[in-house]
Amino acid sequence: MESIHLHKIDYTILVAYVAFVIGIGWTLARYMKTSSDFLTSARSIPTWVTGLAFISANLGALELVGMAASGAKYGISTAHFYWVGAIPAMIFLAVFMMPFYYGSKARSVPEYLKMRFDERVRALNSVAFAVMTIFASGISMNALAKLLNQLLGWNYHAALFICSGVVLLYVLKGGLTSAIYTEVLQFFMIVLGFAPVVYLGLKDVGGWHSMNHSLEAVATNPSALYLKDAGTSYAPDAWMSAWTPVLAGPAHNPMGVDWFAMIFGLGFVLSFGYWCTNFLVVQRAMAAKNMTAARNTPLVASVPKMFFPFLVIVPGMIAAALMTMPDKNYRIPPPIIEQANYDKAVAAVKSASPTDVPAAVKSVGDALGKKIDGIKIASLVAANAATKLSDTDIQKGLYNSVAENDYDGVILSLVKKYCPPGLLGLALTALLASFMSGMAGNVTAFNTVFTYDLYQAYFAKGKSDHHYFLTGKVITIVGILLSIAAAYFARQYNNCMDIIQLVFGFVNAPLFATFLLGMFWARTTGTGAFLGLFGGIGSSALFHALTIAQGNTPGIKGGYLKVVSTFPSEMAQNFWLAAFAFIACFTLTLVISLATARTKTDADLKGLVYSLTPKIVDNNVPVYQRPAVVGVVLLIVCVILNFIFW
Repeated sequence: MESIHLHKIDYTILVAYVAFVIGIGWTLARYMKTSSDFLTSARSIPTWVTGLAFISANLGALELVGMAASGAKYGISTAHFYWVGAIPAMIFLAVFMMPFYYGSKARSVPEYLKMRFDERVRALNSVAFAVMTIFASGISMNALAKLLNQLLGWNYHAALFICSGVVLLYVLKGGLTSAIYTEVLQFFMIVLGFAPVVYLGLKDVGGWHSMNHSLEAVATNPSALYLKDAGTSYAPDAWMSAWTPVLAGPAHNPMGVDWFAMIFGLGFVLSFGYWCTNFLVVQRAMAAKNMTAARNTPLVASVPKMFFPFLVIVPGMIAAALMTMPDKNYRIPPPIIEQANYDKAVAAVKSASPTDVPAAVKSVGDALGKKIDGIKIASLVAANAATKLSDTDIQKGLYNSVAENDYDGVILSLVKKYCPPGLLGLALTALLASFMSGMAGNVTAFNTVFTYDLYQAYFAKGKSDHHYFLTGKVITIVGILLSIAAAYFARQYNNCMDIIQLVFGFVNAPLFATFLLGMFWARTTGTGAFLGLFGGIGSSALFHALTIAQGNTPGIKGGYLKVVSTFPSEMAQNFWLAAFAFIACFTLTLVISLATARTKTDADLKGLVYSLTPKIVDNNVPVYQRPAVVGVVLLIVCVILNFIFW
């Protein structure tokens, strides 16, 4: 992807935004007097702010880049991450789980686990969660550095460190409160920045029905666009129907999953594991000013969340449709290739003989280090032999000959294609906001868990509050540095949704089994929870070590012990990994709990277990404001959306 040149108005918008968010941190710094102020916002934030922050904390690279990438790679089936994999769990969190979190006065999810079980469970979850947040933060920053590299031509490494420094500045000054208020700003920036891209893209492809017609060609021959291996073909509606291809089986949909993996793996395990136990999002609700505000936070967030597929998934579908239209001169960007590799490939094209096509294809492929389209390379070599092409023209030909797609580049390429000066600055600012939101949210969750649940609990008990306040700031710096390291790991994947779901499968899936038993079965013991959670995480690693997705080689993406099973896609592998880890943790916890003695009485578990806790009565609240009633209404709307796109 060629870099673009920003105009003064674009730079003005970008600089104004960065200055504003840093200013928020500086302004709030005067109110950061205690560790509670810095790490938990002292439970003082109103509902509408926590609700928008709740969804915005999830609105990082996972949402904008990952969902657009998956929209191109898998089609409208990606909407299941919302209508199956988010809304039901958010409602469950509001109605059933927030009373435990908020009512227990726990400062974090691991601290709740300590109250319910013991220190061992708290420690294990704290370590696992800390690792997960670092990876999630790194994924956001990797996506941002790639954006600045591909769109503006900035050096990847410099972009990574500069943007991490900006996040560090405003989080270090204003703590969680700064992150929450900037997340609200980021929510509106994202909507304003990307709605025009969707509108202009749909207009360019001829509207919704014209896009669907083009996607029929994508479904019947996805290999022509490097979306699938040669010989793969699906029914014409594979990219436009959410349920029909899934119900037909793994071989009939690009995501390679069946109904069980979709409903149980995503809709139950990954979804409830993320929304109900991930401290990153739960922390926003726990910062609310009272119990009512805390319960309403996920419900407020679920309203825009339900309609976000039209903002973040449709761009990916537009990109896939554009590739079937030669006159649009568009392709999904290939993976980032160093200029040195392009230079070697250009030299290989110049020295290649048109009469020895196999040798030419091999030499060019070796130089680029990527899969290439042999027919296009042969054509490029022939064209250069007939009329000596410039190095620039040869490099353009090589760019279009790479037979791989970097799906994370979809949204970036559309921004470049459709946004004029001014609108370009707004869209880039929206992207910047989403990535910084993702990193800031994870770093604030990391510093809270590390300070309270690891450092204070095991290394420095009984210190002054000011000591923990300073520790939280130091750990913020450490979290940023570790996130940078994780960003380099994330570069190995071409779709950040694939890697983030893998990380969630390792951590959130078994943790949800622990929570489910702990909150709804008083007989669950600390020993059962600890060994079950440990076994669940271990089973995730074992499953990943013995399975792989089609097209991958054994190694970092799985199968590093032995390939026992191969899945149609990385996403299918992730769904089944999550299901396996949940079942393993649930079974181990159940069996071990029955075999070990309880260490806590019913009185100890009051407020921590559903059956032992007085139910919240909403008699004094209008019917239309009761969480259970609002939740039912939201579920009905969600079901309607599923039927519309069946």
